[in-house]
Amino acid sequence: MSNVGFEDALNARVGEMLDACTKCGACFTACPIAEPAGLGGANPEAMVSGVLDILRFGKGPEESEKWAKACMASGECIKACDYGVNPRFMLTMARLAMLRNGKELPERRKAGVTQFRKVGEDVSVLSRLQLSESDLIRLGQKPGKEAPRDELPDVVFYTGCNVLKTPHIALLCLDIMDEIGVDYQVMGGPTHCCGTAQLRAGDIDTLGRFANNTIHKLSQSKSKTVLAWCPSCVMQFGETVMPTYERAMGERPFDLTPFMPFLHGRLDTLRPYLKDRVEMTVALHKHPGIAGVMEAAEELLRAVPGINVVKLDVPQVGLQSVNLATLPKFKAELQLKELEAAKAVGVDALVAVYHSDHRELCAHERDWPFRIMNILEVVGASMGLSQEDHYKALKIKQDVDAIIADSADLLKQHGVNLDTARKVIVAGMLGDQPLPLQGVR
Repeated sequence: MSNVGFEDALNARVGEMLDACTKCGACFTACPIAEPAGLGGANPEAMVSGVLDILRFGKGPEESEKWAKACMASGECIKACDYGVNPRFMLTMARLAMLRNGKELPERRKAGVTQFRKVGEDVSVLSRLQLSESDLIRLGQKPGKEAPRDELPDVVFYTGCNVLKTPHIALLCLDIMDEIGVDYQVMGGPTHCCGTAQLRAGDIDTLGRFANNTIHKLSQSKSKTVLAWCPSCVMQFGETVMPTYERAMGERPFDLTPFMPFLHGRLDTLRPYLKDRVEMTVALHKHPGIAGVMEAAEELLRAVPGINVVKLDVPQVGLQSVNLATLPKFKAELQLKELEAAKAVGVDALVAVYHSDHRELCAHERDWPFRIMNILEVVGASMGLSQEDHYKALKIKQDVDAIIADSADLLKQHGVNLDTARKVIVAGMLGDQPLPLQGVR
């Protein structure tokens, strides 16, 4: 498929969406961000009509533009539409239209390249602060010494990029699949980019090239099943890339399945491996953006012997924690409310699913009377599996020199430039803290 074919197919999908939308406003009414974004009193029909103007002309009413920019991808709008429109995709395309209208292609392309390189640098440095060469090979980030396998795997496990910053999560995925007998091959990292940076920058030409390249790589499995960890990748492929590719090419090369529902679907196989009791009261940190993931995660937690799951009375919004950055004040307040609620009910651990949630929350373990964990640490503990959470241990230090010193051997082993490492630690680790740490409570 040519890049022109991808862009034409994407434009055709937008045209169909314009025809299908009735401007009823149900999606805006269901949106959990309308009130925090200061749009609670807006007219739903007018808001949606304004978004359609943005799609047609690249600009629209101020309130409609504000709604599109504030989207946290919670997905409640999708459930509300009775006319076959995906309003979350509609808002994604509205943001794209605004970018194309406001900036020339060279500027947009430069922004996409800058963001792509930043992600690549952050992932490379932060993973190498924590991982041996053998683990980097295991996660597909360095070539192995063994000969390539002769036949295709049953499934591909697609890490995406950013989970490699918290690699204990991805390693636990592999440990669990090894234990229950899943035949997989790992793919991911910047060389298998989903094109999110290019979409956010408004560079559809480059997105089309990335999409073709990554789709071809991920298609290499017997079952045409790709297990995905990252919700951004699931949304990007599921709503933008794969439907556009399918429209242009007339085929869908694979199905993308989030890892939590995949694991939950094999709960009967998993149960005999959940042998050890894990005596903990936990609360699940939830984001509802990908349907079925949080429900699967909660059932997996309840399947672990000894685990008591309690619910926290806090809003559940967004695709994952990083998406809440569109409203920073609201995001910080929400995180504080959740930490306070977890303390009030006396949990032993606040348990997250996604990697960005873990990155943003984990250092708060220093200040609160409970642990911050990933769900796979809990499941793994019952199975006798563990991976050290180096990211949390390093971030809790809150001192770049101490982090450099603690990681000195690995940095030297992997040939990481110390100035680059320092820059990434300051901005990409310590700076990734929406709610400031507060001291011992």
